[in-house]
Amino acid sequence: MAEEERGKGLLETFDQITEFRASGKMIEELKKIGSIRSLKSGDLLIQEQSRIHFIPIILKGSLRVYQTDNDYKEILLYHLKEGDTCIMSYMSGLYNEVSKLKAVANEDSEVLLLPIDQAGKLMKNYPEWIEYILRIYHQRFEELLEVVNAVAFKKMDERLLNFLNKEAEIANTKHLKVTHEVLANELGTARVVISRLLKQMENEGLVELGRNQITLL
Repeated sequence: MAEEERGKGLLETFDQITEFRASGKMIEELKKIGSIRSLKSGDLLIQEQSRIHFIPIILKGSLRVYQTDNDYKEILLYHLKEGDTCIMSYMSGLYNEVSKLKAVANEDSEVLLLPIDQAGKLMKNYPEWIEYILRIYHQRFEELLEVVNAVAFKKMDERLLNFLNKEAEIANTKHLKVTHEVLANELGTARVVISRLLKQMENEGLVELGRNQITLL
């Protein structure tokens, strides 16, 4: 029964991917060569400096993708949602390089893992696969430009509010369970800065603060 439900979930996700809907044959190929992994919130899917052996496609839930600097500070690069793949790890695997990123489950999630050694076959046999990869590549490129723009040109209060709005959109709720310490790590700043800015936002009527919770107004 569990396998049957997983199969339904797989098809539902594939139906949401425009390129996949055009090729039932490719869907059957992905189902045949792929395996499904369940992740709990906080589980690590991809580790920095590790070899990439699979191409992940998010079937359910969401993941965060980070990069860590030499001082072990992390910066959030982008989110992976249902139907997404991690294009950066895909390229690392394709060229037999170690991963420069890490991917962590943002919530309980399910991921389809496709062997990286099947990437060439997919590109050769299915034009729809190439269209999918190029579309995801473009999306990630746009998101990375946004990160660079935010770090280089935006004030921290604007970055914080944008981050909270993005988190609310992904979680589909205005009530976010998150600590000031976590926000500071995500945005690459000090906890005291985040606390001050959140208090300022509360005074301006933008948010309501609770214990380990922020509500967007």
